[in-house]
Amino acid sequence: MRLDVLTLFPDLFTPFLNESIVGRAVRRGLVDIRLTNIRSFARGPHHTTDDRPYGGGDGMVMKPGPIFRALQSIERIGEKRRVILLTPQGIRFEQSVAWELSRMDQLVLICGRYEGVDERIRKGYVDLEISIGDYVLTGGELPAMIVADAVTRLIPGVLGGENSNLEDSFEEGLLEYPHYTRPRIFQNEEVPEVLLSGDHEKIRKWRRAESIRRTFQKRPDLLEKKELNREDKELLAEIRKELTEAGVEKNGKTTPLAK
Repeated sequence: MRLDVLTLFPDLFTPFLNESIVGRAVRRGLVDIRLTNIRSFARGPHHTTDDRPYGGGDGMVMKPGPIFRALQSIERIGEKRRVILLTPQGIRFEQSVAWELSRMDQLVLICGRYEGVDERIRKGYVDLEISIGDYVLTGGELPAMIVADAVTRLIPGVLGGENSNLEDSFEEGLLEYPHYTRPRIFQNEEVPEVLLSGDHEKIRKWRRAESIRRTFQKRPDLLEKKELNREDKELLAEIRKELTEAGVEKNGKTTPLAK
């Protein structure tokens, strides 16, 4: 996959591209991530990339010219290509979106700054607008890194275990089960005995139950969207009964025990 990032601050991406899973994927040639400095396509002695908004108002708006020329300079790779604008007005970025994008040949990410980009860029050259959440950031660089990281993980060969993606939180529409490693006892708390039993079926069922338990307590909205099989429904019923008897509601809150 080819991933192009249009930004005014390419140096922000240096550590991101050199470390961890993304860095290894780049070095192994599994993903080609290229940075394009929008300022390099600005004209005039000061290479200005922003200007005052028509109609007045606070802040500055990114000029369309430099972004347009930066887009024009990028080589088109393959048939499946998406030009993406990182903006609070976009669709919410979720794992399902990451999967869809991972099947593309090329992604072009436009990082906005200031009050945003000129509307004519959005209307004429953007295929998809993405938001990572309902909060305000200084620019689109951090969202671009999040999208790049989530998508890169899904490219075949990037992760060590072939099932690593499938076991991640949200991959099945549920939160992930708890993880434990050595030592067996830490601060007087022991690893659950079932994980030491060597019984793979018991371990699988425990992990599934804990995944459903966490989702029910922390993100019940995810359960409303998911089709549960018979085993999952039985596990959920047991968990509901157990938590009700213990006086524990969703989101981990404790209520007085029923008399």
